Amino acid sequence: MNKISSKTLQDLEFNTVLSQLAARCTTELGKEQVANLEPISIKSELLDVLGQTSEYLASYSNDNRIPNHNFDTINPELKLLKIENTTLEVGGFKKIGSICTTVATHIKFLIKFKEYYPLLFAVSDKIILNTEIPRNIEAVIDKFGEIKDNASSNLQSIRSQMVVVKGKINQSFATALNTYHASELLDEIRESVVDNRRVLAVKSMYRKKVKGAVMGTSKTGSIVYIEPEATLRYSRELGNLEFEEREEIQKILNDLTNRIRSFAPELYAYQDFLVHIDITASKAKYALEMDALLPEISDNRELFLRDAYHPLLFLSNKYKKEKTYPQTITLHPENRIIVISGPNAGGKSITLKTIGLLQVMLQSGLLIPVHERSKVCLFDNILTDIGDNQSIENHLSTYSYRLKNMNYFLRKCNDKTLFLIDEFGTGSDPELGGALAETFLEVFYERGAYGVITTHYANLKLLANELPHVTNANMLFDGKSLEPTYQLVLGQAGSSFTFEVAQKNGIPYSLINKAKKKIERGKVRFDATIAKLQKERSKMEKTGSRLQEEESKARTEAQKLEDLNSKIKSKLENYQELYDHNQRMIYLGNKVNTAAEKYFQDKKKRNLVSELIRIVETENSKRKKQSAKEVKAQKERKAKVEQEVIKKVEVIREKKKVEKKKAEVKEKNKPRPVFKVGDRVRLIDGKSVGSIDSLEKNKAIVNYGIFTTNVAVDQLELVERKI
Repeated sequence: MNKISSKTLQDLEFNTVLSQLAARCTTELGKEQVANLEPISIKSELLDVLGQTSEYLASYSNDNRIPNHNFDTINPELKLLKIENTTLEVGGFKKIGSICTTVATHIKFLIKFKEYYPLLFAVSDKIILNTEIPRNIEAVIDKFGEIKDNASSNLQSIRSQMVVVKGKINQSFATALNTYHASELLDEIRESVVDNRRVLAVKSMYRKKVKGAVMGTSKTGSIVYIEPEATLRYSRELGNLEFEEREEIQKILNDLTNRIRSFAPELYAYQDFLVHIDITASKAKYALEMDALLPEISDNRELFLRDAYHPLLFLSNKYKKEKTYPQTITLHPENRIIVISGPNAGGKSITLKTIGLLQVMLQSGLLIPVHERSKVCLFDNILTDIGDNQSIENHLSTYSYRLKNMNYFLRKCNDKTLFLIDEFGTGSDPELGGALAETFLEVFYERGAYGVITTHYANLKLLANELPHVTNANMLFDGKSLEPTYQLVLGQAGSSFTFEVAQKNGIPYSLINKAKKKIERGKVRFDATIAKLQKERSKMEKTGSRLQEEESKARTEAQKLEDLNSKIKSKLENYQELYDHNQRMIYLGNKVNTAAEKYFQDKKKRNLVSELIRIVETENSKRKKQSAKEVKAQKERKAKVEQEVIKKVEVIREKKKVEKKKAEVKEKNKPRPVFKVGDRVRLIDGKSVGSIDSLEKNKAIVNYGIFTTNVAVDQLELVERKI
């Protein structure tokens, strides 16, 4: 892919997108690099960047959040490491150590969850983790940024001596303080601190009675600050030790710098990795705010943007809590160029900029706000001519500038180009400019280019109808109110509603009538016909939408009635069978009851038995008698069915076993959540949901409302995290 020109990026306001993206970076280096972001010309690299951003976006919606990547730039330290005999400050070593720790955290995290983030893992896998750098720094500098006592044996010895001397200073000062305080030579405050040294607050009149060095006086001069003579001797000794300490620390830092110097290439790689993560995270945050995603990228020359939003307009309206209207547009080999017409302020230019900006963003590695079923392709070149392009520096008028731009289009345009032209052909005599614009459009068409243009010229609308792979389109207007609906409709040119809009804005009807007489009658009729068709189209759209809703409702209701009818019919059949069976049982019962009563009266068993046999034989005669062959065949069929059922059951059981094993393996590999008090949980394979009252070691007390129970944490699964 060729490099997209800076003019195209400027026309589409890509720099505004970059400034919004930079605001979402957490590091200064990330902000600097985002400001210089450009479309990526290598397809494989672009697909990797888009995939990484999509993976980072997915991390916001699962429990495996990518760790924090914030860091302080180490560019000054890296420059010093290039120069021999230079020494880094303690703060510089702390920043280097922090970067090493952050990189190590990310690498370990991405190794653990490489199945979730394969593309980000591939980036981290190129980084060689060096454990010597943080180990060397930690051996010298503690977590508070101080040089450790054991950084060298000499430093440890010096600091041990300093502790002893400081003890002597405190002891000697305390002795002098008690002595002079008993002599009432000191002021009420007794002591103070001057230049980090304890001094006696001596009354000015007694200063000659106190032996030591005068360190200063109070503002009024009533107090003289004196360091006692005994303390002074130890203070000088402490000063010498402090000098030796500074010299030893400098030596330690020199040695540490020399050890770190050889690892400068690794530090460059660490910083570049974290900057890349920062930029990827900012793209993911930006995508999250505007509901952006990664659409399907097609190798065919097909562009299908469904429910596409202009990113800048969407975010602006989102903050204002206003509605943004999405657009759906399709470009493919059978429909390569779209000519959008219609009145001004209807959304033509926004539609044009939406297509261009989304394409530039995608080819720069950013996700775009479209429907998930959208499909895009990549273009080698994106050419734009949008807005008033007067060039004051080159003394060019708007039309001269546009002609110069068209000349550039003619040189660059081919079958891998997307061109976007707003108000095509304007700036000159309508007939002459329209004819030239028509010729340009024919050239772009012959070269197989894809494009979208907006125009008011009737000849371009007619040309779009004549060429097989060009389509007219218009931005729908409400026929009565003449208010835009911001809906793009393919297949029909749009009227400019010139006289209708003028009339709506209060222009006298007499003047509008006079203007109509000044132009060709055929043109007025043509524009009026288009306007009429557009109004009819708008009405049909509304009627069709209403009818579709009613038809959908009717289908739903019919299906419900059919289901209800089927259920009622089934129940009636069951009830009828039950009724017939009960009637037969009552009939038989009555017969048996009659025989029983007769036996009760005459006590004749033979009559009773013969009557019962007659009843049984009568019932059996109604039953169909089966032959031996039929009985055998029935048994065989039953056995066969039973075998088939057993086989099917065995297959189902095997499948369930395999699925259960997979589920168990997946459950084992799945990272266990960290539970907190208040989280809503349930037992694995359980249904009842409760909340965690307390956690202790690997046990949790779960409150189910009516009762509480003590359960092992391993047996719980998370239902809802406490907010």
